[in-house]
Amino acid sequence: MGHVRVYTISDTIARTMKMRGYDVLHPMGWDAFGLPAENAAIERNTHPREWTIKNIAHMKGQLNKLNIDFNWDKELSTCEPDYYKWTQSVFLQLYHAGLAYQKEAYVNWDPVDMTVLANEQVDATGRSWRSNAIVERRLMRQWFFKITDYAQPLHDDLAGMDGWPEPVKMMQRSWIGPSKGALVKFKIQNSAYDDLEIFTTRPDTLFGVTFVALAPGHKLVDEALSSSYSSTDEKDRIRNFVENAKRKLATRDHEEQAKSREGVALGMSVKHPLTGTSIPIYVSEYVLMDYGTGAVMGVPAHDERDFEFATRHNLPIKRVVAPVSSSSPSTSSSSLSLSPPLSKAYVEEGVLVDSAEFSGMTSSLAREKIAQALQNQQKGAQHTQYRLRDWLISRQRYWGCPIPVVNCSSCGVVPVPEKDLPVILPHNFTFTGKGNTLSSLDDWINTTCPCCGGRAMRETDTMDTFVDSSWYFLRFPDSNNKDQMFNPKTTSEKMPVDIYIGGIEHAILHLLYARFITKVLYDRGLVTCREPFKALLTQGLVNARTYRDPQSQKPVPPGMVDRTNPDGTPRHATSGTPLQVTWEKMSKSKHNGVDPDDVVDQYGADTARLFILFKAPPENSLEWDEAGIEGCHRWLGRVNTLINSYVTTMQQHQPTPQSEMAAKSLTAQDSFVQEVKAVRQVQATTIGRVTDSICRLRTFNTAVSELMKFSNFLTDTSPAIKMHAPEYHSALCTLVLLLAPMAPGTSASLWRSLCDLNASSRVLQGHSTPAPKWTGDLTESNVHNQNWPVVDEDAVSLVDEVLIVVQVNGKVRANVPVSRSVLSSLDKDSLNGAVEAIVRKSGLADKYIKDKVPKKVIVANQGKIISFVI
Repeated sequence: MGHVRVYTISDTIARTMKMRGYDVLHPMGWDAFGLPAENAAIERNTHPREWTIKNIAHMKGQLNKLNIDFNWDKELSTCEPDYYKWTQSVFLQLYHAGLAYQKEAYVNWDPVDMTVLANEQVDATGRSWRSNAIVERRLMRQWFFKITDYAQPLHDDLAGMDGWPEPVKMMQRSWIGPSKGALVKFKIQNSAYDDLEIFTTRPDTLFGVTFVALAPGHKLVDEALSSSYSSTDEKDRIRNFVENAKRKLATRDHEEQAKSREGVALGMSVKHPLTGTSIPIYVSEYVLMDYGTGAVMGVPAHDERDFEFATRHNLPIKRVVAPVSSSSPSTSSSSLSLSPPLSKAYVEEGVLVDSAEFSGMTSSLAREKIAQALQNQQKGAQHTQYRLRDWLISRQRYWGCPIPVVNCSSCGVVPVPEKDLPVILPHNFTFTGKGNTLSSLDDWINTTCPCCGGRAMRETDTMDTFVDSSWYFLRFPDSNNKDQMFNPKTTSEKMPVDIYIGGIEHAILHLLYARFITKVLYDRGLVTCREPFKALLTQGLVNARTYRDPQSQKPVPPGMVDRTNPDGTPRHATSGTPLQVTWEKMSKSKHNGVDPDDVVDQYGADTARLFILFKAPPENSLEWDEAGIEGCHRWLGRVNTLINSYVTTMQQHQPTPQSEMAAKSLTAQDSFVQEVKAVRQVQATTIGRVTDSICRLRTFNTAVSELMKFSNFLTDTSPAIKMHAPEYHSALCTLVLLLAPMAPGTSASLWRSLCDLNASSRVLQGHSTPAPKWTGDLTESNVHNQNWPVVDEDAVSLVDEVLIVVQVNGKVRANVPVSRSVLSSLDKDSLNGAVEAIVRKSGLADKYIKDKVPKKVIVANQGKIISFVI
C-alpha cells in the first residue's frame, strides 16, 4: 500500500496540472536490480530475472487497476540492457573524471554461502539471515565513487533548495557533516615520509598535544614494521597489536571500535609544528582510518578519548585551555581556573594558557590565529573536513549491473570502451545463489583486453543498485534513445524535475546520490542543471494494526485473532491470551499487510485513492482502517446519486407554458436570487481552496474535505435552485472537474452523464444575472481533456454573506447563509442563541434537528460553525 500511496499522490498532481494546461511528463520505471530481488529468487528457487519480470508485470497490472495515468511510452527497467548500458556509461564518465577507483574495504562475509551480506542481513548475534553462519568481516578490494570531492557543493547548495522540506535538508547536512578546523603538518622524524597531516577541529589546543595516534591501517604502521630502527621485539609487539585490532574490526562496527582505548607505541615520533618538541606516535584502535587522515593529535587535557588513552598509557596531560572565572570576565592570568588537577578532560572553550604568544586569547580567536600562523609557516592551513565517506558501489552479488572494466595482467585495470557497451549480465545458467556467481562463469569472465588484445578477466563485482536509480530521471525524457544516454537538449528541456515524491527513507542515500551524479554530469557538460529535483514531497508510511504475542513478541496472523470478547480486547484464538495491538508499517512478516487488489476489487479504485488522499496529510503516517475506506465509499455513492438524480430529473422534465411562467416568477424572487448568489460564491471559493490544496500546499486531505463540503452544500440546495438555476448545473460540473484527478473513474462516468443532457437545453438558460462563468465543455465527453475550473473572482465577493456550517453529531448537514454584518454585530453573550435561531429559522437543517431537543449545542469559529449533539 506504500506504493499505492505515492503513485496516487503523483497521479493526482499530474492530472491536475494537465487540466491546468501544463505539458506534464509522469513516467514510470522499475528499479529492478538488487539484493531483495536476488534473495527472493533464492528463497523460491528461481532465477532473479524471471522473478523480477513476473513482479513487474504484476505491479503494472495493479497500477492500471488504480487508474494511474503514467506515460507508459517512457517506461524503463534498470535490469534491461537498453538501460544498464547507459548506467555503465555513467560509470565510465566517473572513471575518466578520476571519480571511480578501487581500494580495500571491510564487508560482511557469509562463509557458508560464500557471499557478501548487507548489514541488515546480519542478525543481533552476528549470524547470517540465511545460513545461520557466524558472519566474518573480510577486507576486500572494491570500487568506490569519490563523492567526497563534491561534499562542499552538496552541502552548500542545500541552502538554495527552497522546495525541499527542511528536515530532509537537515538530514543531508548532518550526513555530509562539515567540520571546520585546521589541517596540521607534523614533521616525521627518521621516516621516508616528510609530514604527517592531521585534521583537528580544535587548533586552539595545539600546544596541548602530547602524543599522536594512528589507525591500525595507516601507512606509517607498515613503515615501522619494515624499518631498521625498530627492534624485533618492538616489531612483534606492533604486529601482534595490529593483527589483533584488525580481527576485532572484522567482528564489530566503527562505533564499537571507537570506544576502545587499546594502543601501542610505534617507536617513531614527530615534531610539533610550532614548538619543535618531539612527540611520540602510537597506533590505537580508537582512530578510524576512513575519517580524516587516519591520525589524531592527542590532546588529553581537552578531549575525553585522548584523556582516557593518556591515562591508560601514562602519557603527559598538559592543559592549554582554562575556563574564565565566574567572578571576573577578565582574561588575565589571575582570573583563570587552573587547579585542582584534572580528573577528566576539559572540553569546553575558554582562554588559552601556556600557549606561547597565543596565551590569553579566547578559544575562538586562537583557532583563527593559530591556523594563520601554521599557514604562514607552511605547516598547515584552515580546512573543512566532511563526515561523508566515499560511496562504495561494489556488490559481490549476481543480480546487478556489471562494472565495465577488465583486469589485464599487462595493462592492469582497463575500462571497456563505450562502443562495446553494454557488458551483458549473463542469465542462461542454473542460478544457486551461492558464492559470487559471475566469478564461476568462465565463458563470461574470460575476455580480451581492449588495449593490448591479450587475455583479460571481467570484473565480477556488480554495482550497487543506488547507481541505477541515481540517474534514471535524466533518461525518462528520452527513454527510447538507442544512440545516447539521453539527448542533452531533450533532457534539458524537462530538467530539473518539478516535483519528486518519495519516502523520507530516501532522504540521505538515494537523493544524495542523485544530486551527486547530476553534479558530475553537469561538470562533464551533459546536463544544464546542477540539482535534479526542484521540489520534494516526502510521504509518510502506511501503517496497519499489528497483533503480537505479549511474551514472544511474534506477530499473530489476523485469522488467529479473536475480536468477539465483550471487553473488546483482542485475544489469541487458540490460547485466549490477550494480544498487544500496535500500529506498524505494513509488512508481510508482521501479518498486517493489505493487498491493493483486494481493496480495489471490494471498493473500487477511486475509493482506495480517495482514502489514501483523505486519511492523512501526505507527510504524515497513514493508519489503515476499514471504517475510513467505507466512509469514502459511501461519500462517492452520494456524489453519484446527487448528479445522476439531477440528470434523470432534468431529462424527464416536460415543461409547459404554465410551468414556464411559474418558473419565471419564481426566479425573480429575492430568496431565489440570494440562493443563486450563494451557490456561485461557494463554487468559486471551493475552486480556489481545492486548487491551492493540490498545487501549492499539497494537502490532499483538505482538497477532499472541501469537495465533501461542496457536495453536501449542493445536496441541501433548494429544489427550486436545482430545477431552475443554470448556476446549479455549473456547480455540479465544477464538482466533477475538481474530483477528476482524485477519482478519475467516477468522474469520467459522471461527466458523460452530464454530457448526455442536451447542451442547448433550458438548464443552460436562465434569468439570473450576471451569467455564471462556464467551467467546462459539454461537447467533449472525456473529463480528463477538460480545462481546470478557474475562480470567478466576481462571485467570491458577490454577496455580503458567510456560511454557518451546521454539524449534527459530528457530520456536516447544512450550510446556512447569513449576512456578515449580522454575525459581526452579535456580542459574546448573545452569539450562541442568535446563531441557533438563524439556523432553525432557515429550515435547511430541519431534517436533522426539527422537533428534537439537543443534548448540547456548541458554537465555534465566531459563529461560523454550530454543532448539535442529539
